[in-house]
Amino acid sequence: MNQQKVLVIEDDYDTAQLLKRFLSRLHLDIVIANNARKGVEAFKEENPNLVLCDFRLGDDMTGIDVLKKIKAINPLVPFIMITGYSDIKTAVEVMRLGAFDYLTKPLFPDQISLTVKNALEEKIVRGNRQSLETEKYIFGNTEHASLLLKQMDLVAPTDYTVIIYGESGVGKEAVAQTIHKKSLRASQPFVAMDCGAISKELAGSELFGHEKGSFTGAIVTKIGHFELANGGTLFLDEVGNLPYEVQTSLLRVVQEKKVKRIGSNKEINVDVRLIIASNENLNEAHKKGKFREDLFHRFNEFQITVLPLRERKEEIPLYADFFLKTANERLGKKISGFEEEVINLFQQYPWYGNLRELKNIVKRAALLTEGNKIKASSLPLEISQHAKTAQLHVNGDNVHPKEEKPNLKDAAKEAEYETILRVLKDVNFNKSKAAKILNIDRKTLYNKIRHF
Repeated sequence: MNQQKVLVIEDDYDTAQLLKRFLSRLHLDIVIANNARKGVEAFKEENPNLVLCDFRLGDDMTGIDVLKKIKAINPLVPFIMITGYSDIKTAVEVMRLGAFDYLTKPLFPDQISLTVKNALEEKIVRGNRQSLETEKYIFGNTEHASLLLKQMDLVAPTDYTVIIYGESGVGKEAVAQTIHKKSLRASQPFVAMDCGAISKELAGSELFGHEKGSFTGAIVTKIGHFELANGGTLFLDEVGNLPYEVQTSLLRVVQEKKVKRIGSNKEINVDVRLIIASNENLNEAHKKGKFREDLFHRFNEFQITVLPLRERKEEIPLYADFFLKTANERLGKKISGFEEEVINLFQQYPWYGNLRELKNIVKRAALLTEGNKIKASSLPLEISQHAKTAQLHVNGDNVHPKEEKPNLKDAAKEAEYETILRVLKDVNFNKSKAAKILNIDRKTLYNKIRHF
């Protein structure tokens, strides 16, 4: 295995040498750059696995400027910012721009060792491990899971382009990763691009790359996703959101297997297997003029449909257990499972956010749980009270009296409870909107929620 390379951008000579000596003990190849400009040039030339950069540098650029330039060249390389100026605003900005982590001086050996190891694992190991774990929890012993596995086993060894259909959050990228890991390209890169999260202006640049100065804001040369995925698999999520003119360029690249960066006349040969995903039917999209018909037919070599979570409820306990295991590891807890009531609530809830929503709910519940099992009281109101709101809807929002002696005080509480619940349901549990409709402040609403 080749020695992993770390680029240290640090203008203080003593700090740079200390970092070099310490990181060398981790059997890493260390490259030092003593200012921002040299750091960016070294990044282009050395192709490191990880970057450590001081926030305050001696020239006219800060660490944030370096971070932006490096992420524009290759967004997949983890970046750790080091600074002696502990500023939460800077930390938030750094993480928002894509840094892996943010450390403050003085640096402690154990802290930086752990952070560097985690960052390198993120770059090299995490993709492989996640795809294997994904296979375990997404694909259980149900009829739907068996069909998915059979389809993936069938198409993985080929170079067919695959269209994966499914709602947001059902695990389309996990399916794509599994196909890649089962393919002959498994040892090559798997690169994912969310076409729905990129502006029309940047979509072409993200896919094909650009040359420095090719347009306003192109301050450095950028490698596109096709080049990053060369030899491997490129996963395009929500491909139907790509602008029509970018679809035209994409069709040419797919047909000719050559890409030209924006602002360049040089053609670069690319060998990439495409897997695309969409939450809308691309055949219908092209009939509506939203998606190129020729591009659809070029893509439509094999289709896989992933059902929403509410249509495979028997798999929910398997997913929940997997997410709980992950939450335990991250929180240092030993929660053994879920109370039966929680599993029943999970299977009644419609999960419009699918696996992504379930994962977040389990993570939050694990954080709030102090005992051995997750209880319904650790779940958000929209989950724990879904069955009751659904029943209200079925009954036409009429509250039916209980078979017991009437009690005016209890009736008033019940009416207040049902009113709050009904309003929360109408606004999709947005508590600020609910408080406004109920003509009470948010604090009062929160107090009533806790009470009920």
